Amino acid sequence: MTTDPRGAMPLDLDLARSAAAQLLKALGVDTDAPATSDTPARMVAAYAEFLTARPFTLTTFANDEHYSHLVTVRAIAFHSLCEHHMLPFRGTADVAYMPTDRIVGLSKLARLVEHVARRPQLQERMTQQIATSLDEQLSPAGVGVVIRAEHMCMTMRGVHAAGSETVTTALLGAIRTDTALRDEFLQIARIP
Repeated sequence: MTTDPRGAMPLDLDLARSAAAQLLKALGVDTDAPATSDTPARMVAAYAEFLTARPFTLTTFANDEHYSHLVTVRAIAFHSLCEHHMLPFRGTADVAYMPTDRIVGLSKLARLVEHVARRPQLQERMTQQIATSLDEQLSPAGVGVVIRAEHMCMTMRGVHAAGSETVTTALLGAIRTDTALRDEFLQIARIP
């Protein structure tokens, strides 16, 4: 049994393999065939990887230069699983903050996106969680997050809306209240 670093329920990979085999058999997949005999194990390994975030610390540094303009990392690629169907959604996140006393290691913004994505998610919640986490850990003057994603639960099943993209935003602090700053961020994020 493996423990999830986010403190979620422990992973029971043996139980998951058994359940995956039962699910596939119930759906008419012959898991005794040579080509599919290892499919339940591979399926479980893939889902365990999708659902396990690597632990990290949001490294911050003193803002010695008193930098007071937007810091934006654009097009951070991510993938997650829709909590309603357990199907993938994938896209990019644009994350910005306006520093005060501290700045953050830029790679940590990508790690934060990955960390929040590695669980069953809703895009709206994920967007807000990234913004709130950055705001709580860094205390910047403002935070902006834009996520664009394609949801397989919408494009591969149901409505079959191929090529559709969902866009969500979370704006906190000065990026929300200062019109010029908000417009600057949304222009950088390419939101009309």
